[in-house]
Amino acid sequence: MWATDFKGEFKTRDGRYCYPLTIQDTFSRFLLRCQGLRTCSTELARPVFLAAFREFGMPCGILSDNGSPFASASFSGLTRLSAWWVRLGIEVLRIEPGHPEQNGRLERVHRTLKEETACPPSRDIRAQQRSFNRFRDEFNEDRPHEALDDRTPSTAYNRSGREVPVKEPAPSYDGHFEVRRLNRNGEVSFNRHRFTVSKSICGEDIAFEPIGDGEWRVHYYSLKLGVFNERKSTVARPGYIARTARP
Repeated sequence: MWATDFKGEFKTRDGRYCYPLTIQDTFSRFLLRCQGLRTCSTELARPVFLAAFREFGMPCGILSDNGSPFASASFSGLTRLSAWWVRLGIEVLRIEPGHPEQNGRLERVHRTLKEETACPPSRDIRAQQRSFNRFRDEFNEDRPHEALDDRTPSTAYNRSGREVPVKEPAPSYDGHFEVRRLNRNGEVSFNRHRFTVSKSICGEDIAFEPIGDGEWRVHYYSLKLGVFNERKSTVARPGYIARTARP
């Protein structure tokens, strides 16, 4: 299991913003990545995750908060980044909104990271990255953790055996599922109803599993997106309700 987050952005001394992206193994506390980015966009974050997957193997799941680029307010809750994780077979896990303590281990790393690398900040993002690299090396190799019986993260960490596939697998849905393809706006039509799932997976196939009288569980790969109620014309996921519209 990995945890990820962006530590609060700050300006380097050249006046430009730095957004530190951190990725940590939750058991060993091993800090897999601490990368300074210019924005918190999927375009910049995805190569960081891909490099981590190739170096350390893929995790079974990734825990994040509900902010961009990890989550969205759409019915699916997906972004292009988290949808990519799902396609790779990685479980998408999120803390409850307003509860950063549920990702407390990484929050604690962020406090130390800020104190030791950004007070004061470096002259530019390249110098700041060198500071991040030194911090990561020391954190992993030299600092004992009480929760690890005073071992260092590097001695407690084990690489994942799940390798990045050469080609992303296609979804495989059970035979009794009804498969539908999203249009370019991320909308799906099903039994004379139409609703938006997510623009982040436009053009891809989702599936409807019958679970009751007029109720269907909506799937994207192994992810259960929510429930569509055909009789009430609603789609719902925990904490989210949206009306649907007929074409």
